[in-house]
Amino acid sequence: MHVVPKTTTPVPGLRERKKQATRRAIAEAAVRLAAEHGVEHVTVEAISEAAGVSPRTFFNYFPSHDDAFVLVDEEVGERIRESVRRAPADRSPLDVVRGALATELGGFESRQELWALQSRVLQRSPHLIHRGLKAQVAEERALAVAITEWLDATRPDQAGASGTGLFPRLLAAVTQTALRVALEHWCEHPGERVLANTFQEVFAQLAQGLPRPAE
Repeated sequence: MHVVPKTTTPVPGLRERKKQATRRAIAEAAVRLAAEHGVEHVTVEAISEAAGVSPRTFFNYFPSHDDAFVLVDEEVGERIRESVRRAPADRSPLDVVRGALATELGGFESRQELWALQSRVLQRSPHLIHRGLKAQVAEERALAVAITEWLDATRPDQAGASGTGLFPRLLAAVTQTALRVALEHWCEHPGERVLANTFQEVFAQLAQGLPRPAE
């Protein structure tokens, strides 16, 4: 049995951690202001002031005003993809992605309020939904590439044969959707549900082939 060699993901240096913190601060300020005042009434200057940065710094992290309201944590995405690439060969593809996503649940749990606020912002500003969908598709494609790399590495006799084919793209799309559904359901029931439980319930149903729910 071929097993993918374990590699250590480099720990970000101080400079990189500061950049990540600044990006998160800007995005959080944008979402909080938009939830209170509406996207159309929130300026780049107001977001920058709330985040403690200059408007020039804002545009170092976000190409446009609207991009700041779509929460996409690039560092989380890369950690998930790296976890997929390093997964053992004897696990099922669904378990590989489920495990990679599950390692990030703690970070999601601590941001429940922010996820709920962002959902409210998107519902009030439909033009942002397209931007969010575009970011989601980009994340799915990147995850599909990581799944392909894992498949090739764990089946060396067929390396390169799969390309980024139908299966990796389908698995990436299905699991990203499952995560979104779990997050949305969890945010809609604050204090009632534990995210990890909701997440595992969603993926258990996927693993069973989505049978008819019991009454």
